[in-house]
Amino acid sequence: VLVAALAREVEGRLQGARLRALRLDRGSRSLALLFREGTLRFDLDVATASVGWHEPAEPGPLDHPLPARLERSEVPPDDRVLRLTFRRLRGAPATVDVIVQWITNRWTALVTEGPELVIRQVLVQLDGDRAPRTGQRWSPPPLAGREGADGTLTAERWRELLLAQGPGARRHALLSRVAWSSALNAAALLGWAADSGGPAVADALERGHQLWRQLAAVALGRLRSEPVLLHMPHGLQPYPLPLPNVEGEPVPTLLDGCARAAPAALSTGRLPTDLIEALRARAVRAQARVQSLARELAETPDPAALRGSGDLLLARLGEIQHGSAAVRLVDFTGYDVELELDPAASAADNAAAYYDRAARAERARTRLPELVREAEANASRLDALVERAEMGDLSEERLRAELPLEGRTAPGSAPASLPYRAYRSSGGLEIRVGRGSRHNDDLTFHHASPGDVWLHARHAAGAHVVLRWQGKGSPPARDLMEAAVLAALHSKAHTSGAVPVDWTRRKYVRKPRKAPPGQVLVERVKTLFVEPDPALEERLREE
Repeated sequence: VLVAALAREVEGRLQGARLRALRLDRGSRSLALLFREGTLRFDLDVATASVGWHEPAEPGPLDHPLPARLERSEVPPDDRVLRLTFRRLRGAPATVDVIVQWITNRWTALVTEGPELVIRQVLVQLDGDRAPRTGQRWSPPPLAGREGADGTLTAERWRELLLAQGPGARRHALLSRVAWSSALNAAALLGWAADSGGPAVADALERGHQLWRQLAAVALGRLRSEPVLLHMPHGLQPYPLPLPNVEGEPVPTLLDGCARAAPAALSTGRLPTDLIEALRARAVRAQARVQSLARELAETPDPAALRGSGDLLLARLGEIQHGSAAVRLVDFTGYDVELELDPAASAADNAAAYYDRAARAERARTRLPELVREAEANASRLDALVERAEMGDLSEERLRAELPLEGRTAPGSAPASLPYRAYRSSGGLEIRVGRGSRHNDDLTFHHASPGDVWLHARHAAGAHVVLRWQGKGSPPARDLMEAAVLAALHSKAHTSGAVPVDWTRRKYVRKPRKAPPGQVLVERVKTLFVEPDPALEERLREE
């Protein structure tokens, strides 16, 4: 009843409203729809479950842009699955659905595309063979099959379902067999019949049936009602209409009731969302630094082995032919070893290079452990601050002081520009194109996730391109091809007829030490051949 009434209220308030972006926060299990008029947020953590309407928020760099308008909001009869259908302002497929499920032990939210409802985003990953997965088609969960979903359940059938049950079994029979019943309204529907017998049961069931008809009519939109905030044992509970013998107070709308019933940090929204997102992004970068330093430490070669290679080269100078790229020698223990050489350098200079590498490795092994510990402490501190900010236990002044200058915006000033241009593929995936060589590194290492797809035109200077993708396997071929075309267009090969574009996952891209801006090393590369098409760029450009 509550979900059905909420769906109608959302449609009445927001039908035709302009959506700007989606914000999926898997850590807090929340989904926010950033409209121009305000922000509709769903918190799907069982401990803090709520629906809230907040002030408008500016989309951040980690949000998913989606210029679209809300067409309808609907719930199948006697179900707890809210489906919001949006129509894109441009691009294909034309429709995007946001689906919120409040099914027992299956709470999650999904973003699907097209009439086929292909899943593109999943907020909470569920277990089991029937759990929704990215790239699959969404199928509505099977209905409970309870009687009266259409609002027609006669008094005779009502008594037949409940009167024959013992007092201890009536609640279970009601919840399992009668539509529109729930843990919230079961006590009101049964009244004395919940745990009593005797002549009073028939009267209690008669009153319960009258209340059920009213609830069903409200749920099906056949009867208008005044929402209330019920005082339940578990706390404040918004509901579409008053319930007998339950204290309640009227509220203007269900969303207002949801805001009052939600935990303070979720209902007040007193911290600017963009600042919280900037802090969260900084925490993500801090964790990435920990991983980078730990990986650098793990990959640091053994100084003793490098120094031993230098010793071996000096001891076997006469066996090394100048101009060789490698040499095989018998080491001091009698084993054959192969050493890499610089063909342009002498044997003695190659030995000196091994000694230099040994010295650098020794310094790294001395320096990196302390850097890792400092980075871990900083990442833990930032994670704790993010948690406090999300719970509303952090002042705005403290939050602003924690952010670097680029994370702060003076009142009335324009926000700092992002290091990339945003596009939207025909399949609805975001494509980010670096604004130049000095911005490429920022895009790749600060504005892309490890699972995203990274692209660059082969053997040609140009922009780094990131196709946002968190699904398993490769992204859809059409979306990947469009991202490759953008990579070709933003390279010096844009006038060629066919351009080879390399792609891989972002986690296989790394930055060599002291490398110039934009220069990276890439592993596990695949190549596409595409034709640069300026018309495609115009078609995919975000507003």
